[in-house]
Amino acid sequence: MPYVNIKITREGDVTPEQKAKLIQGATDLLSDVLNKDPRTTVVVIDEIKLENWGMGGLPALEYRKTLAD
Repeated sequence: MPYVNIKITREGDVTPEQKAKLIQGATDLLSDVLNKDPRTTVVVIDEIKLENWGMGGLPALEYRKTLAD
């Protein structure tokens, strides 16, 4: 049983329709590439608060500032 965990930051408004597309897309990919049964594929979307996300040793907002410089 494939298990896919998609993690995104909780910013803006991710609609239920967009989430449904992510779930369907991940399921289709596993089916097409690895012949996994879509009926047994589990997809979970976690929305993470931005203050709990970091990159390059920095909180996400600080990291983004370094990209703008």
